[in-house]
Amino acid sequence: MARRHLTPQDWSTAALRAMARGGVAAVSVNALAGELEATRGSFYWHFKDRDALLKAALEAWERDDTTALIEELGDITDPRQRLTALFTIALGQEDINGLEPAIVAHADHPAVAPVLRRVTERRIAYLTDLYTDLGLAPASARRQAVATYAAFLGWLELRRSARDIVPEVAATGAIATAALEHLITGLARPSMHQAEPEQSAPPSPMAAPAREPETGQH
Repeated sequence: MARRHLTPQDWSTAALRAMARGGVAAVSVNALAGELEATRGSFYWHFKDRDALLKAALEAWERDDTTALIEELGDITDPRQRLTALFTIALGQEDINGLEPAIVAHADHPAVAPVLRRVTERRIAYLTDLYTDLGLAPASARRQAVATYAAFLGWLELRRSARDIVPEVAATGAIATAALEHLITGLARPSMHQAEPEQSAPPSPMAAPAREPETGQH
C-alpha cells in the first residue's frame, strides 16, 4: 500500500498533538515519523530541523486559534453576541485536547515565547476592544479583558487536569453547557452594569430646601 504524501501541515499538526501530550520535549522527529508512518527523509523534505518544525507548528496554532477566529467573529456586529460566540467556540470541543495549557506551561521556551507573547497581546487587545464596544471605559475594559482571559486559561487548565472532579469544564454535556452559559453571563455582566448611565438619587423629602443666595445691601 502506497504511503500518503505528507504535507508540512501534517507534520505541524502531529507536532502540536505531541506537545499537548508531553510538552515541547515530546516533539521528536523520530517519534513523529513513526506516528505518521513516514521516513525521516519525508520530514527533512519540508523542514530544515526540529526547531523549524516547532516554529511552523506554533505559528499554525497562532493562525488557526487566534487570527482566523478573530476574523470569523468579525461578521458578528452585536458585541454581546460576539462575546457569546467567542467563548462558545474557544471553550467548546478542542481540535487538540490540552494544547493551550501545554503551550502556556512552556512560556519560557525560546520557540514558544515569541509566539505566545503575540497571541496573548492580540487576544487581550481584542477582548479590550470587545468590552469597549459593550460600553466600558478604556481602563475598565482592559481590566475586564485581563480577568476574562484569565478565566479562559483557567477553564482549559481545569479541563486538562481535573475534568473528572469538575465536570462543568468539559467540552460537551448538559452540565458543561449550563456552566458555560453561566460563565458567559458573568463575563458580560460587568459591561451591563457599567455601561448604564448613573442616575442621581431622588432628593429626600426630609432634606432642607436650598437657601436663596443672600444679596448684599446697598
